[in-house]
Parts: sequence; C-alpha cells; structure tokens
Amino acid sequence: MAAEFDLVRSKWEARQGAPVLTTVDENGRPNSIYFTIGGFFDDHTFFIADNFFHKTRKNILLGTQASVLFLTPDRDSFQIKGSIHLETEGKIFEAMKYINPHTLPGRAAAVVKIESIYSGAKRIL
Repeated sequence: MAAEFDLVRSKWEARQGAPVLTTVDENGRPNSIYFTIGGFFDDHTFFIADNFFHKTRKNILLGTQASVLFLTPDRDSFQIKGSIHLETEGKIFEAMKYINPHTLPGRAAAVVKIESIYSGAKRIL
C-alpha cells in the first residue's frame, strides 16, 4: 500500500490545473467546486481550505461523502473518496492555515478521511 500511496502523492504534487471537490446535498444533488489550497496531511487524510464554501459547507455539515478529482500533465485522472468533516482547530487546521495565503479567510479545514483512491476506473487504494 505504501508504494501506491507514494505514487498518488507524487501525482498530486505534479497535478495540472485546479482540482475539483464534489459533495452531495440532502436531495442527492452533487455540487462540485474548484479549489486551490489543499493537500495530504498523512496517508489517511486529505484536507482542503474552506475559504469561500457555501453549498459545500452546508453539504459537509449534513454528513456528505466527498470526492477529490485531479489530473496530471499526462492527463491521468485520480479520485480520492471518503467521508468529510470540518475542523477549526488542531494539527490539520494549522497545516491548512500554514499553506493558505494570508489574504484568504481559511475559515476551516475540510478533512477527507481517505477510504479509497482511484486512477481512472481502477481502484488503487
């Protein structure tokens, strides 16, 4: 598992374009947003800065699942899937604040507990 995770981390570091976070509302309607501030906290945790969430914040508070989609320069796609919650203090929140520009609010860290990772249609974790 460590080798697969190292591959995903290296692909994340080389990603191209803005990644996409998708959540689902109480009626099952998906909501997708681009984000620019986020990353792996550890092998089980991914975080995204809540700078301007509105519908996304509401969906997270409802207990939605999440998917993070990103592309590599050679057009490979990766999806990180799992449960998501918000943190406004602690180590993950501080890690988010550290990389979040001071000009942005960084109200919370949206924390994805990684349950699976896909490369295209193939599950790799």
